[in-house]
Amino acid sequence: MHSTVELIMEATSLPVEERTLIVDSLLKSLNSPDSKLDLKWAKVAQRRFNDLKSGRVKGIPGSVVFENIKKRLDS
Repeated sequence: MHSTVELIMEATSLPVEERTLIVDSLLKSLNSPDSKLDLKWAKVAQRRFNDLKSGRVKGIPGSVVFENIKKRLDS
């Protein structure tokens, strides 16, 4: 059996696509998918997208969001 360090070294030498599969599998083993929760998030995302698309809400550029966060953290 491989040690943890050996497994990590072997995994990091793999192509990015294979590393992505490993990471995804490991994360799923920690946080089992919950289809009911996923469905709720999908509905929220769709509603927010529709609000943006229709003009009911206005998006805030990421640069403005990050600048506001930086100001909060600096104070």
